Amino acid sequence: MTEKLLQYLWNYKVFKHFDFKDIEGNSVEIIHFGKWNKDAGPDFLDAKIKTNGLILAGNIELHIRSSDWIFHNHSQDPNYQNIILHVVFQHDMEVCDHTGKGIPSLELKDYIDENIVWKYEKLVNGTQFIPCENIFDQEKVPVNFHEGNILKKLEEKSEEFENDLTKYKNDFEAVLFHSLAYSFGLKVNAHIFKQIAESIDYSVINKIRQNPIQLEALFFGISGWLDTPADVQMGIWKREFDFIKRKFKISDLKLHPKFLRLRPPNFPTIRLSQLAALYYEHQNLFSKIIGARNAGQLYDLFKPIKASEYWDCHFNFGTVSKIHPKTLSKDFVDLIILNTVLPLKYVYHRYHHEEAADEIIEFYRNIAAEKNSVIEGWKNLGMNIHNALESQSLIYHYKNNCDRKNCLSCGIGFKLLKG
Repeated sequence: MTEKLLQYLWNYKVFKHFDFKDIEGNSVEIIHFGKWNKDAGPDFLDAKIKTNGLILAGNIELHIRSSDWIFHNHSQDPNYQNIILHVVFQHDMEVCDHTGKGIPSLELKDYIDENIVWKYEKLVNGTQFIPCENIFDQEKVPVNFHEGNILKKLEEKSEEFENDLTKYKNDFEAVLFHSLAYSFGLKVNAHIFKQIAESIDYSVINKIRQNPIQLEALFFGISGWLDTPADVQMGIWKREFDFIKRKFKISDLKLHPKFLRLRPPNFPTIRLSQLAALYYEHQNLFSKIIGARNAGQLYDLFKPIKASEYWDCHFNFGTVSKIHPKTLSKDFVDLIILNTVLPLKYVYHRYHHEEAADEIIEFYRNIAAEKNSVIEGWKNLGMNIHNALESQSLIYHYKNNCDRKNCLSCGIGFKLLKG
């Protein structure tokens, strides 16, 4: 038994029966269990009980043992002056308030099903894919489970975007550019790509985006790749970068993307060229993204995007490889749409006080499910995963609940424990 579990059971009223009696044998009727307080102070606020013919209103404190009241120095704390009931798993001593008056105590040990404690200990001590793997039942997945997880994820992502919007004076196009750069960088280069994007005033991108060579030159130059040209094309990019740098007073700061442990199609050279191609191809990219009404229209924005002709036979500068146009794979486009496009659409509509949750959820339903070890783990438990709404939901749930063994905040865990 833990104090966290005890609070959980009290909050959700998970007991064998409710014929409570205090340690002196007096009947205790819980009129209102109180509001769970997860900040400092008593565990449950604004509670109401009836005992000995009196109705008492105030706060309730929970402990594993009665003596924890002494160990936590509650008698000396003014926040605990209005405790009407001390609820404990095991009573081991009498306790008093700051005036020396005894506090009514309720021992819960005999009111709690031992199976719940056993299940909880199995959950938090398990080493499986998810804590409840051995007792998992897909029938216990709550209604609208996936929609709820996606909306939580969108809200969290919204906070990040809103911070960026404040920083860049509500310039949605600049924030889109920075976020796309982050996504194009994947895990290895995400932060470096975003630094590259943020090191450039977005007005510069708007001024040169009609010239794909200059866009590439800008990205490659800031990456520190053009100092010693290895072939004619690199010389062209270097000349363009030197011109742009003088004209727009670009900083001398160099940010160096990584190649280590990357497959050639994900080399930063290829991804930055593709990012340049995206902004050259769509002069009003942000408007097109916001205006898209279905997943097909979003996919159409990325279909023509490929790295420039130089990269048809290169993965890195100066080294010729087999001719192979470097287009965007569908899996990569899915990643961009899920991690940048849909969250930003959600933020944009919310910023303009437009209801968009149902529309965004529908986008998720029309995008294929991811394929990774987490999704395979859920499938092995019998979960049917048909689209990105379900896969993104389960990935989010795994990271925020299962991986952290946060079973008491999990809708599935609640049903499994109670069942």
